Amino acid sequence: MSVNTDQLNAQVANKTPEKIIEWALNSAKNPILTTNFRPYEVVILHMAVKLRPDLQILWIDSGYNTSATYRYAQKVIAELSLNMLTYVPLQTSAFRNAQMKGVPEVDDALHGEFTEQVKLEPFRRALAQIKPDYWLNAIRKEQTEFRNTLEVISASKDGVVKVAPLYHSSEDQLDEYMSKHQLENEFAYFDPTKALDNRECGLHTKI
Repeated sequence: MSVNTDQLNAQVANKTPEKIIEWALNSAKNPILTTNFRPYEVVILHMAVKLRPDLQILWIDSGYNTSATYRYAQKVIAELSLNMLTYVPLQTSAFRNAQMKGVPEVDDALHGEFTEQVKLEPFRRALAQIKPDYWLNAIRKEQTEFRNTLEVISASKDGVVKVAPLYHSSEDQLDEYMSKHQLENEFAYFDPTKALDNRECGLHTKI
């Protein structure tokens, strides 16, 4: 399916994040919101479920999150009554530890296969089963060099409309929202597919 992202971006120009979410939910037939419970993701979760409490929330749990992230995720899920759809890798972490001797470094030839197993394959499987037409996410312009080249609206390779309501939001703005709504952050977060904060995990470059 072809997506006219220029036209869609014109429709959301100058809208607030909440209004962009509202626009997306009104436009979509089967929307999802993806999360990994990294810092500040609670903002989009809070905004979205205020508008649609039963919105499908997709989490690709790699199995390598910190204990703090797992505790935080359970807290947020309970407090916001999130309608969670959790997908995990087909292989166990024990299998990968034996096969790859732990988490491969980013310059290791095995890192691509590691990323495929723990993030890309589960995500493609989720998309194939859920069949969303709109995919809301929390990426922001300031996060990585690649994301700085995107816009609020983009499209996946399969034609799913990708919506980033917080794209132009700064950390100060997110902090202000969290303070206003008494939301908590958890900074003890680790993504084994990125290693560094300014690297991409693959979801937004390969899907």
